[in-house]
Amino acid sequence: MSNRMKNPIEVIPQSLKGVGNLIAAVTEGGLPETTTELVAIRVSQINGCAACLQGHYTRLDAIGLSIQKVIGVAAFRESPFFDEAEKAALALAEAVTRLADADDAVPDELWREVTKHYDEKQTAALVLCIATHNLFNRVNVTVREDPSTAKWAG
Repeated sequence: MSNRMKNPIEVIPQSLKGVGNLIAAVTEGGLPETTTELVAIRVSQINGCAACLQGHYTRLDAIGLSIQKVIGVAAFRESPFFDEAEKAALALAEAVTRLADADDAVPDELWREVTKHYDEKQTAALVLCIATHNLFNRVNVTVREDPSTAKWAG
């Protein structure tokens, strides 16, 4: 697989400021880093972004994310390795990533479950995390970012 072009962030460096601000905002939101990584992995799985998945998998040891959780992300509802807060975050990630798949993409019941586990700032960070990783996925899939040569690849 070869890239169609350089990553747009390299072509238009000004865009890096916006992306950097989004990442900083998510970090300031108070979510556990393991939760943001699990969400990023699930979003990237749904969108088929191999470059993003490679980047996230290289961070697992650094943030203390167990292989049991990573393997179970796609089946988080049935997996015993996730707590209720993580399951709510992952369910929201799926719903937001698949907006067009349902008439009510983010039903009130799901929203109540998320806000039961996360305060307003954490919920805001979660929404921004999901949206940011969908942005990364859409860019990388479009330009066919090569996971073996991506700057963050191990």
